[in-house]
Amino acid sequence: MEVLLDKGHTQKEVANIIGKSESAVSRERKRIKKRARKYRATIAQQKANAKRASSKYCGMAVESNLERKKFIIEELQNFRSPDEIAGRMEVEKKYKQIGKDAIYRWLYSTRGNQYAKHLCTMRHKKKPQKKTGKRQMIQDRISLKERPKQGIHAQGDAFVSPKDGGTSSGIMVVIPYTQLLLGTKTPTLSPKDYTPRIDRLLRQTSADDCTFDNGIENKHHKRLSIPAYFCDPHAPWQKPDVENNIGLLRRWFVPKKTHLKDMREKDLQGYLHVLNGKYRKSLGYRSAYELSVKKSIISKSFVNKRILLAKKHTVIRIALGGRI
Repeated sequence: MEVLLDKGHTQKEVANIIGKSESAVSRERKRIKKRARKYRATIAQQKANAKRASSKYCGMAVESNLERKKFIIEELQNFRSPDEIAGRMEVEKKYKQIGKDAIYRWLYSTRGNQYAKHLCTMRHKKKPQKKTGKRQMIQDRISLKERPKQGIHAQGDAFVSPKDGGTSSGIMVVIPYTQLLLGTKTPTLSPKDYTPRIDRLLRQTSADDCTFDNGIENKHHKRLSIPAYFCDPHAPWQKPDVENNIGLLRRWFVPKKTHLKDMREKDLQGYLHVLNGKYRKSLGYRSAYELSVKKSIISKSFVNKRILLAKKHTVIRIALGGRI
């Protein structure tokens, strides 16, 4: 408009060129001419920005209807959450519906902040999101669907301490064919600590490959002595044996919220020895040791060392004579 008017075009010509009505062009010129002799686009944009900025404010959805606002306040005082209030308005259809997010924005604004005390959290501002670390991808991962059907397949996974229990974690390897359990502790789940320890466990067996989830601790899977295959994302049920046996270990000896930094390595080995000696219905009431030796998955000397360790280990002698 500014360029066309400066070149002497009439108001009607300007309207035809920019595709607006003549009355719209007239109103726009009068709005700006109050301060300047000529129409200036920069001044027009400044006024438009100011008008737009003041046209909406935080909490406007609640403040725009006084009856609805009163209803929301009463419901908050009756220990209703914003989600309940928004859902109830949809059911009753008494007021024009607004979403729970609009109610939260109003509660966290200066206009509704005095009513935030009625929330169950009593939080007066939105909880800040934690900054997540840079997402890392596992390179050259091979899908579980490409794993050969023949051979002895192992499954590996980690179990961790609670958030306030430090970084110390446990590693478990399971041979599903015989339900043999092997495990150890690791100071952290970083690939440099995790990979050599799980490889040491796998070398104690005659497993042909191992299945993992997509945890970043498996980043260095190429350094393992046997091929590694990976479950689909968010599909831990594709390695059920290791998941179930971690649950068995937690049920008997290492309940959740246990700080693994306080558990000794020989304690963990003793617990696994007891579980490997249990007579399982799925194995025809034979132990994992018996079947693993028979199928040449582990050696007889390996079992003898574990039995010798158990005889010297007070914790396991108590467990054998008490809980098991």
